[in-house]
Amino acid sequence: MSDKEISKRARRGSGAMTLRDVAKLAGVAPISASRAINTPDQVSPDLLRKVQDAVNRTGYVPNRMAGGLASSRSKLIAAVVPSTLMSVFMGTIESLNSTLFDGGYQLMLGQSAYSASREELLLESIIGRRPDGIFLTGIMHSKRGRTRLLASGIPVVETWDLTPTPIDMLIGFSHADIGREVAYFLMNKGRKRFAFVTADDERAARRVSAFKLAVAEKGHPEVFVVNVGASRSLKSGRESLLTILRQAPQIDAIFCSSDLLALGVMTEARVQGISVPHSIAVMGFGDIPFVGDMVPALSTVRINGEKIGRLAAQFLIDRAEGKIVTPREIDVGFSIVERDSA
Repeated sequence: MSDKEISKRARRGSGAMTLRDVAKLAGVAPISASRAINTPDQVSPDLLRKVQDAVNRTGYVPNRMAGGLASSRSKLIAAVVPSTLMSVFMGTIESLNSTLFDGGYQLMLGQSAYSASREELLLESIIGRRPDGIFLTGIMHSKRGRTRLLASGIPVVETWDLTPTPIDMLIGFSHADIGREVAYFLMNKGRKRFAFVTADDERAARRVSAFKLAVAEKGHPEVFVVNVGASRSLKSGRESLLTILRQAPQIDAIFCSSDLLALGVMTEARVQGISVPHSIAVMGFGDIPFVGDMVPALSTVRINGEKIGRLAAQFLIDRAEGKIVTPREIDVGFSIVERDSA
């Protein structure tokens, strides 16, 4: 069974990879494959190697719930999100949970903390419990993760991003478009010297790249980038502005990869006696609750997270109940919210 055949089978919804599939690929009996997976210390090294190779190729994950359910449907939807603490994803999670609950489904939530390795471990645990659907925040870039999700036969919806090669269903928006449009917005305000404060995140990196390209195309100086690593805190935002003041004091506009970082920048600006937006314009991303009530109110990029959660929940419910989902890919777009800070 080739990788292409595995992918086609999953996309057709023809079912999950089974132990029998693994055994066939390994050239062993199903009982031998079962022993290799469940009691590896009790089989020969050669048998173990053959079965492990077949497992890796098919993406097979043992069904830990086998025999434990009265029906073939668990009424459970699993979601993997980067974070829930002061998170831009809270509206999506709440809407997802509410819509699922109204449809008779329960939500199981796992946090990846923006870690690819942690996300893979979560997915292995989730697939082994065979939920009726899986919600992903972002696109699954890991080849191993994609193979496992395709092989599981479980409906999957990827969100908060776009890709030409979704695993199954997709609801998102273009991060590159956001970077470009925010650059145009700030340049149209007369800003000419830019900084980007960003966390270490693949989606944010695409916003940074598009922002830098748009600025360069207009002949402005190169964008000064401050990468705060895994941190997305107010403190990191404050420290970022200090870095900018030391190394690029001429900056007159700052785009931040999250509202929290932007609030940190504005907090430090107030401490330093710098006027926002007169001396420095500040833009955030996410439009989390309360940023519109700050002084000055934060200009930011708004994503309709509630719509993403609602649509994703309905997609997964429909698929779990055997209905056809069409269209399977939706671009929800975004909007720039102009307030006092820019």
